[in-house]
Amino acid sequence: MLVVILNVEEWLMSTQQYKAWSVVVASTVAFTVCFMIWMMFAVIGIPIKATLGLNETEFGILIAMPVLTGSLIRLPLGMWTDKFGGRIVFFVLMISTVIPIFLISRCTEYWQFLVTGLFVGIAGGSFTVGIAYCARWFPKSRQGLAMGIFGAGNTGAAVTKLVAPLIVVAYGWAMVPQMYAALMLLTAIGFWFFTYTEPSHVAGKSVSIREQLSALKDPKVWKLSQYYSIVFGGYVALALWMTKYYIGEYGFDLKTAALMAAAFSIPGGVLRAVGGHFSDKFGAHTVTWWVFWVALVCLFFLSYPQTDISIITVKGPQTFHIGLSATWFTIIMFTMGVAFAIGKASVFKYISDDYPHNIGVISGVVGLAGGLGGFLMPIMFGALLDFTGVRTSAFMLMFGIVWVSLIWMYWTEVRPIKIGRHHERQAAKQAASI
Repeated sequence: MLVVILNVEEWLMSTQQYKAWSVVVASTVAFTVCFMIWMMFAVIGIPIKATLGLNETEFGILIAMPVLTGSLIRLPLGMWTDKFGGRIVFFVLMISTVIPIFLISRCTEYWQFLVTGLFVGIAGGSFTVGIAYCARWFPKSRQGLAMGIFGAGNTGAAVTKLVAPLIVVAYGWAMVPQMYAALMLLTAIGFWFFTYTEPSHVAGKSVSIREQLSALKDPKVWKLSQYYSIVFGGYVALALWMTKYYIGEYGFDLKTAALMAAAFSIPGGVLRAVGGHFSDKFGAHTVTWWVFWVALVCLFFLSYPQTDISIITVKGPQTFHIGLSATWFTIIMFTMGVAFAIGKASVFKYISDDYPHNIGVISGVVGLAGGLGGFLMPIMFGALLDFTGVRTSAFMLMFGIVWVSLIWMYWTEVRPIKIGRHHERQAAKQAASI
């Protein structure tokens, strides 16, 4: 009898494990497609800019418009995920974007692209849904890895940079949204058939909107939002901006520029699972702290503009050129992409550790802040470029943001830890003297 019971328990555990990994895989694929579509304007925005004669600020608004909707909708999506379950919310979200994606191919005026971009941006809210949906299928000790694997769907930004330019060159930019609309529809159907609903993961009517929104009173939530506005918002902003940056700074064509830009986007998505593993092993605080320092060093070098310096020597004027070559620029961007990937996972490890029963709404708030960072920064990049004429001004802006965040993190996390350790040593000395 005992053997039968053990066998039944083993079978149930294996079935539950299969469902958990099926949910993670299907959700990751769906999120990858959603992110491909969310970042679509990073490629098709370039020929649209040329056709409409947009300036840099207008271009920044164009590529950032989907990010705005994808950010603002994250909080309600997180609340709905906690209340109704991730499977149904994720499916409805994907289906709702199919027609708007297709309509982009029919746009001819600037305002039309902005409006359709807002509706397409709903796809970006998929992250908040999927992160909460996947996390609840795993024990706390493995949630960092599960969320990291799901977050690898950020690689969709790189996939768009690899695939969309080929479509643009072969068939024109309008074919990209048409093909992406079909892809989204097929993905939504596949997602529904390969995912499951677990009633115990759904809060249902027991959690009110007021109770969920009470998270906004927690100052730690706002601090995590600041962290995420860098590692995710900065990632989104640069993923949107880099293709055009390579074209303007180094004179590459669209395909080459997009390929080079993918060197930043690929690690920013693929290595998120590694960040989840490190966060499980070393803790969210330690990993995030070092991520910010790596990003700060990278941004210091990226901020320096191409410069010619003339020095008067005994032999006459000597001119020196200082600036990153395309190769070194790409290497540093790749390094920062790795750091951002790990940081995105470590920030959400904070959430799963501190808010295990409210992951959806907390991830919604934090994701909203990260998405708003991804919306505002491309616009600021464009405005700074129009104002200064210096392309590296985008990295100067990000350097300042990361520096402020490091100071905040030191005073709220690092310093209290040092003070606590000091008090512990003092207490130990007093105990030993007694």
